[in-house]
Amino acid sequence: MSTDTAVEVGQRIATLRRAKRMTQADLARAAFLSLSMLKKIEQGGRHPGDDTLDSIAAALSVDPSRIIAGNTRTDSRVHAAFPAISAAIASYDICTQPPERPLAQLQDFVSSVVEWRLGAQYARIAKHAAVLLDDVLCALHHSVGADRLTAANLLVATARSVDAVAFKYGQHDLSARLVELMRWAAAQSENPLAHAAAAYVRTETFFVARAHAAGLRALEQAIDASPPPAVRAAAASRGALHMRAAVIAGRAGDAAAATTHLVEARRIGDTLPEGEYGGTAFGPDSVRAHEVSVAVSLGQDHVQRALDVAKEWTPPKDLPAERQSGFWIELSRAQLWAGRADDAFESLKVARLIAPQHTREHPWARETAATLRRLRRSDAESLTHFAEWIGAI
Repeated sequence: MSTDTAVEVGQRIATLRRAKRMTQADLARAAFLSLSMLKKIEQGGRHPGDDTLDSIAAALSVDPSRIIAGNTRTDSRVHAAFPAISAAIASYDICTQPPERPLAQLQDFVSSVVEWRLGAQYARIAKHAAVLLDDVLCALHHSVGADRLTAANLLVATARSVDAVAFKYGQHDLSARLVELMRWAAAQSENPLAHAAAAYVRTETFFVARAHAAGLRALEQAIDASPPPAVRAAAASRGALHMRAAVIAGRAGDAAAATTHLVEARRIGDTLPEGEYGGTAFGPDSVRAHEVSVAVSLGQDHVQRALDVAKEWTPPKDLPAERQSGFWIELSRAQLWAGRADDAFESLKVARLIAPQHTREHPWARETAATLRRLRRSDAESLTHFAEWIGAI
């Protein structure tokens, strides 16, 4: 339950609106509100209800948790969506009804959902997940030729986006089913980049099982099977697989393999502009973020490398929110290991500001917050509030 006052909520909305360079009239129009109502909300004279909050958040392209600091509302809505998502997957091969939306409309909506995933807007994805899965599955079953291939690729992207929610919220069995749905759809897509994306996401199942060596082998097989990096999309796909392989090699304690894959990811990344390629952020900045991830994955003996990267580079604001927050969460872990408790807490707060849902559901963020509070090496009251928010106490 949120404890935010109407004034705090209004100030947050006004700050986000200005950051988006929107006038009050612009935001009111985009959120389907009257200008007078929006003014009252921003001035703290009225607390927005759930529907109004959702409309404002959607107009600002942020998750409601960026506006309301409390977590109960978001969590309950996300968890309430999981049974319907599970049911949609259960009937993946027996759709009898045509899709409710035409293929072109589904393409547009799936593109939006991919952006929500990259922006760590999990509640927005959860709200539409089950219906979207049903629609895309029905499109696949009722299409032929090129349209069927398009629908298969849309299903890969949809399952990946929904999986992000399930995985981040600890629904690992549901996540594994969504990964298998991705792989099933990729097999029908006639698109080698879809196979690569499925292999990238499948790594989650190896992380959960702590089967890091097996996960590394699976990714190396995917790299070998990936298309030559003759065009940007193929190069980015291969580079992303190398980034992923570097991280899981680090978790496996294989420093040599981690370095080899990171060097290759950096080589490819230096040839491409940072961007979103087939649903994965890749480029020089993404590789830099993964340098910290690899160092932390290798353990405390490699902490200085993470600190060195952060000393000379921090994620630019146009990097996807999920990747930015991941950097700060992993840096916080490194700073804690280095005895820099205050810095570690500051990094967690930055991660929360950028992507609150991603931060709150990240096990390393929760673990770091719990350790900091136990050590009581930072602002005690502020740290206690943070630990309560993240579920560390």
